[in-house]
Amino acid sequence: MIFKSVGDGRPYPAHGCTPADWAAQAPRQVRLADLVTTKRTLDLDALLDEQSTFYGDLFAHVVRWNGELYLEDGLHRALRTALHGRAVLHARVLDLDSTEGRARLTRGATGAAAGGGRR
Repeated sequence: MIFKSVGDGRPYPAHGCTPADWAAQAPRQVRLADLVTTKRTLDLDALLDEQSTFYGDLFAHVVRWNGELYLEDGLHRALRTALHGRAVLHARVLDLDSTEGRARLTRGATGAAAGGGRR
């Protein structure tokens, strides 16, 4: 099996990360076997497209929540990595289990309750 499990949706709360917030996370190696996907299906055209990351982040986005690593964005990159026989993926990891991550969620909930949350 390539991934730890295949999920359907994001089990963690909305974190409100912008592209700039993701870019601030230094990429690191993540084992494919440790990832839980948040999508059940994939688009073969996107998987086979050599330019699929042209307008996006070169690195996958992973969210750590309750000790699990969820592949939020980058399913096609992860599968291409596996097809090339590699067991690790370079990803930006947002750790919602950390003190800083929990504070991000608290700020987001407070801002949303006050009408200032992102949509």
